[in-house]
Amino acid sequence: MGALRTENAWQLKAACRGPQAIVFFPPSQFERKDEKIEREMRAKRICAQCSVRQACLEYAIEIREQHGIWGGLNENERKSLLAVN
Repeated sequence: MGALRTENAWQLKAACRGPQAIVFFPPSQFERKDEKIEREMRAKRICAQCSVRQACLEYAIEIREQHGIWGGLNENERKSLLAVN
């Protein structure tokens, strides 16, 4: 990964940094619905405690991120938020 741009320096403060980051994205193998719900709930609990949650969400919306939990929202929740605005 290249150097972070200055405007993305918030990523250095993100609560999801480190080994727990695995829960923020779907696994490469099949994931049952109940497994997905549990994984997303764990990720959202981490997001709820994050000091840069809003910046993360704004970034994901700006780049139209299609995968994972960003700023406490999953893909469908971000799409719904975009549809309202």
